[in-house]
Amino acid sequence: MEVYLDNSATTKVSESVRDCMMKIMYEDYGNPSSMHLMGVRAENYIKEAARIIAETLKVEPKEIIFTSGGTEANNLALIGAAMANKRRGKHIISTRIEHPSVHQPLVFLEENGFEISFLPVDTTGKIIKEELYKQVTEDTLLVSMMYVNNEIGVVQDVEEIVAELKERKKDILIHVDAVQAFGKYRIYPKRMGIDLLTFSGHKIHGPKGSGALYVNRNVRISPIMFGGGHQRGLRSGTENVPAIAGLGQAVLELYTNFDDKISKMYELKQYFLREVSSLPGVTINGLPKECTDQFEMEQIKKTAPHIMSVSFDGVRSEVLLHALEDRGVYVSAGSACSSHHPQPSVTLIAIGLPKNLMDSTLRFSMSDLTTLEDIQYTIAQLKELLPMLRRYTRK
Repeated sequence: MEVYLDNSATTKVSESVRDCMMKIMYEDYGNPSSMHLMGVRAENYIKEAARIIAETLKVEPKEIIFTSGGTEANNLALIGAAMANKRRGKHIISTRIEHPSVHQPLVFLEENGFEISFLPVDTTGKIIKEELYKQVTEDTLLVSMMYVNNEIGVVQDVEEIVAELKERKKDILIHVDAVQAFGKYRIYPKRMGIDLLTFSGHKIHGPKGSGALYVNRNVRISPIMFGGGHQRGLRSGTENVPAIAGLGQAVLELYTNFDDKISKMYELKQYFLREVSSLPGVTINGLPKECTDQFEMEQIKKTAPHIMSVSFDGVRSEVLLHALEDRGVYVSAGSACSSHHPQPSVTLIAIGLPKNLMDSTLRFSMSDLTTLEDIQYTIAQLKELLPMLRRYTRK
C-alpha cells in the first residue's frame, strides 16, 4: 500500500488539469502575444484563468498577475511593493516563521536600505498581536505574514490583524502569503483589506511552476523581471499558457463541494491526532494551548485542516521518514523548499521546541484525496516502527 501524506510539499495533479494542459501543449500551442488565431486562442486561456481566479477571490481579473509559483509571487510582492513605494517609508514588519521565499527577499531589502522587524510568535506559532501593533510607526510601509504556516499548520487571525493595522495606519500595505491557505479557506482580499496575496498551483492539484499574485489596483509595484512588458509590464516573459490554464482549472474545482472536503480533512486530522498522541514520547506541535487530550473539533478547527506536525522523542526525523518510506508512507521532515539546505527549522525554533524534538519532527499533510484507510495504515506503521527504532537508537 502507498500513502502520500506530503501534500503541503505538492499535490497530485487532477485529471481535468492534466487533460486541459495536454490539449494546450499539443493543439492550442500558440504564443499568446501572436496576433493570429492560434495566438488569440492561447490568450483566451489566460483570460479565462484570470476570470476564474478573480471570481473566486471576488477581485478584478486585471488584478491577477501570473507567476512561476509562490516563490516568485512573494518576491514580486515584497520587492516590487518596497521599491515602488519607498518614499512612503522603509520599515517592513514580518515574523520569524515565514517561508524562505518571504524571509530571503526581506533580507535582500534590508541589505538595500530597508529596516526589517522580524516578530516573535507564541509557543503555538501565533503572532503576538500587541507586539506587532507596537512596531507600527509612521515609517512602516508594509506588513507581511503567512495565513497558514507550512510546517505546523498554525492559522493567523488575518482579518482581525489587518483591520487593526489599517485602523492604526490607513496607508499601510498588507501582504499575505496564502500558499497553504488557498483552497482551505474562503479568502476575499478586498473585503479583508489585503493588498497583496500570493498562492501556488501545485498545492491545490494544479501544475508545478504555476502561481499568482493578487495586486490591489490601487497599489503600485515595480517589476523585478524585465523584457517584453507582458502582464501590464509587471511580469515580462511569454506566459506559460498550459500552466496558467491548469491553475485556472484547479481553482475552478477547488471550491466545488468545499465544505464537505474541509470537514472530511478535519475529521481525519482529529482521528490522526487522537491515535498518534496515544503513542509514547509524542509531542503535537502548533495546537491551541487549550486543546485537551481529547482533541475536540472546536479546537482543532483553529488550525489548518491538512497539516499535522508531530515530534517523536528518541527517533531522528530522517530515520523515521525513511522507515515509513520503506512501508510505502511518504511524509516530510519539514519544508520541502529548504530540504536541500538542511538547517534547524526557523518555525520550530520560534515556537521554542527543544533541540532534541526539533531533530525528531515530521510533517504529515493531507489533501481531499486522503482517506481514512491511509491514516489508519500510517498509524499502524508508526506503532510498529517507533519501538523498534527507539531500541536501535539506544544501542
